[in-house]
Amino acid sequence: MNHTAKKVRILQDNIEQVIKGKAEVVRLTITALLARGHLLIEDVPGIGKTTLAHSLARSLDCSFRRIQFTSDLLPSDILGVTIYNQHTQAFEFKLGPIFANIILADEINRTTPKTQSSLLEAMNDIQVSVDSHTYPLPKPFMVMATQNPLEHHGTYPLPESQLDRFLMRIRIGYPDLADEKVILTTQRLFQPANDLKPVLTIQDVLELQEAVDRVRMDEGLVDYLLALTRATRSSELFGLGVSPRGAMALHKAAQAYALVNGRNYCVPDDIKRLAPLVFAHRVILNTRFETDGPRSEEAERILQELMDQVAVPL
Repeated sequence: MNHTAKKVRILQDNIEQVIKGKAEVVRLTITALLARGHLLIEDVPGIGKTTLAHSLARSLDCSFRRIQFTSDLLPSDILGVTIYNQHTQAFEFKLGPIFANIILADEINRTTPKTQSSLLEAMNDIQVSVDSHTYPLPKPFMVMATQNPLEHHGTYPLPESQLDRFLMRIRIGYPDLADEKVILTTQRLFQPANDLKPVLTIQDVLELQEAVDRVRMDEGLVDYLLALTRATRSSELFGLGVSPRGAMALHKAAQAYALVNGRNYCVPDDIKRLAPLVFAHRVILNTRFETDGPRSEEAERILQELMDQVAVPL
C-alpha cells in the first residue's frame, strides 16, 4: 500500500468507527473532499447525515462550523457582518461561520432562497464578498449540506444554481439489521463522533487533493464521459441536460474515486458508479414524463437507462 492509499485508508477507518455498515457512503464522502467538491446528503431525519459530517470534520485537524438552517436565518448570519467600532472609530468586518475548512449546512432546504444564495460565491470561488471587499476562505474548504425530502413540512426547494455547486448528491439509507444492532449495542454516546481524534492534517488533505490531479484518465474514458453527458442533452425525458460544468465535475470526481480506491488511473466503473450521483441533481425532468415518485430517484433511474445505452470502452 503506497503512502497516499494509506492516508485514505486511515481516514476511512476512523470515520467508520462511528458510521457503521456504510463503507461506500464514507468512500463517496472522502471522494468529494479530495475532489475539492461539496456534498449534498439527502435523506429522512435520523439516518446519520449530521453524524457523517461531524465524523469527517473530527477526523481532520482543521476548523469546523455547523450552521443550522432555519426559515429566519439571514445571509449575514452565515457570511458575517460589518459593525462600527466606537473605540477605533472604524468599521470592522466580523467573520461569519462560513470561514472554516469544513462547513456543515444542516437542513439547508429549511431556509429561504435568499439565504441559500449567500453560499453560491463561497462554494464556487472559495471567497466571500461583503461591502465591496473580498475575503478568501481557508483551504481546504468543503460544504457538507443535509437536506430533508421536499415532502416534509417547511422546506424550500434548492434552485438549480445552488444544486449545481454540489459535486454529488447522495443518500445514506437505513442500516441493515446486523449493523443497526451493532449501533444499538456499542454506541452509548448521543454524539459518538465527539470521541474521534484527528488522523490527518490540513497539509495531508491538500497533498491528497493534489494527488487527485495526477490520476490518469485515458482519452477513451474522456470520450465515454462526454457521450454520457451528450446523451442527457438529447434525451426527450430531460428538459435540461448536463452542462459542461457537470461534465467537469464527473471528470474530477472519477479521478478522486480512483484514488480513494487505491489507483492512480481511472476505469470505466469509476464513471458508471458516479454518473448518477453527479448528474441527477443537474438535470431537469421533462414535465410530460414526470411520475408521482421523488424527482431525484426518477432522474437517477433515467440516467441509469441512458448509461445502459452508451457503449463502454474496453
